[in-house]
Parts: sequence; structure tokens; C-alpha cells
Amino acid sequence: MADLTNLDSVAGNELTATQIQGILQQIDVDIMNLVRDGKLAALKYSVPGNAGQSTDRASNLSALLAARDHYQNLLIAMPSWNTSQASLD
Repeated sequence: MADLTNLDSVAGNELTATQIQGILQQIDVDIMNLVRDGKLAALKYSVPGNAGQSTDRASNLSALLAARDHYQNLLIAMPSWNTSQASLD
């Protein structure tokens, strides 16, 4: 698929709370893999360097935490309904 040059051809719906919670869970897994030096951590967050693939763990952690904050704020900002029912017994 070719890279996009603008967002004119992109359409979609707002993320649901369930989708955002799934994204947050995936970010949490990625953070744990990065912190624990998991086998997939370096592969998912590496960038080309002079000596091949290299990883800046602090930058990766910072980016993941920023992404987590963003999605957590989206979830918090979602409207919610609180309902209650009185019992007449």
C-alpha cells in the first residue's frame, strides 16, 4: 500500500471505549516488554543506525508513555451514563 500524502481519502468512526481499552492493554504489554528487555521489544522499537538496527530505550519508553497518556485521556473524555433505579419496596 502506498504512503498517504494527506488524510482526504481516510474515513472511519470514533474509537469505542472497548477499542481504546484494547489499545491501552497493548501499550502496557509493549512497556513491560521494553522494561523487561523482552525478545520483541528491540524489534518493534528499533531504528536504522550506522551499526545496523539500534534502539534508544529511554526514547521508546517516553513515546509509549506519551501514547498511553493520549489514549487514557481519550477514554476519560468519553461521555458516560450513570443510571440508577429506585426500589419502591
